[in-house]
Amino acid sequence: MKNWDEVRTAFQVARLGTVSGAAEALGVHHATVIRHIDALEGQLGVKLFQRHARGYTATEAGEDLMRVAQATDDQFGQLEGRIKGRGADVAGELVVTSLAGFAPLLSPILADFQAEHPDVLVRFLTGDRVFRLEYGEAHVAIRAGAGDVQPDNVVQPLAQMPNALFASQSYIDRYGLPKDEADLVNHRFVGHDNPDSRAPFDRWLKTHVPRENVVFRSTSDRAMEEAVQAGAGLGFMPVWAATYCKEVVEVLPTRPEWDAPVRIITHVDLHRTIKVQTFLTFLKERAGAWVVGI
Repeated sequence: MKNWDEVRTAFQVARLGTVSGAAEALGVHHATVIRHIDALEGQLGVKLFQRHARGYTATEAGEDLMRVAQATDDQFGQLEGRIKGRGADVAGELVVTSLAGFAPLLSPILADFQAEHPDVLVRFLTGDRVFRLEYGEAHVAIRAGAGDVQPDNVVQPLAQMPNALFASQSYIDRYGLPKDEADLVNHRFVGHDNPDSRAPFDRWLKTHVPRENVVFRSTSDRAMEEAVQAGAGLGFMPVWAATYCKEVVEVLPTRPEWDAPVRIITHVDLHRTIKVQTFLTFLKERAGAWVVGI
């Protein structure tokens, strides 16, 4: 692959999903984008994209190429800064991913980081899907729990998030509060749809309350929090999130075994770049107030 322009074009097509989007980002005609993709696929002898009515989707070979292209693009950006005597500058896209439930915590941090580094374009991607760092889908992932990670990922602890059991006032008015822990079996619960959820409080609930008592189930943390507020049942919530909720009452206080570890995950290819390291330092400093400030 002797022509970086073709690789860069393919990278933008994979990132944006359309020829027109890539053409606009690169400042070229859409015919140039198509020519570059065709030339690169011809040179490599493989299909990099599946074409469909909505745009282009990278194949497995295309995802491999895009992972290298993402790392290379970032490294070129750092090199350009050093050559111009701006090695400490932080610029370009910063892609951060987390569960949507972390948005109230992370959005202010990302906004403040962007204010300090106005040449940064922040992309905050949320959802249950795990974005693939090894394919360049994100620079930084903030994940809860102790799940498996890829061998080329760098994992760092960020915070221990305390959780407690809560009920809304409307639930209490209708069903009352549990007299003690043994009385929990006589109450209704909001919980995860997956009975094998690895969240520490879900594992505890599984051993203390019959599954049929979990009458409202969801895969969304936000939906479960809303259901607790609406009176569907008792439910676990992060203590910080409960401060944003109206009329919720703590039923059982926090316990260490219910704490959810929050981790920062980066890919080894991008971990040492100035942009990522600058953001990680900023994030860790701000996250120190997440528990203290509750």
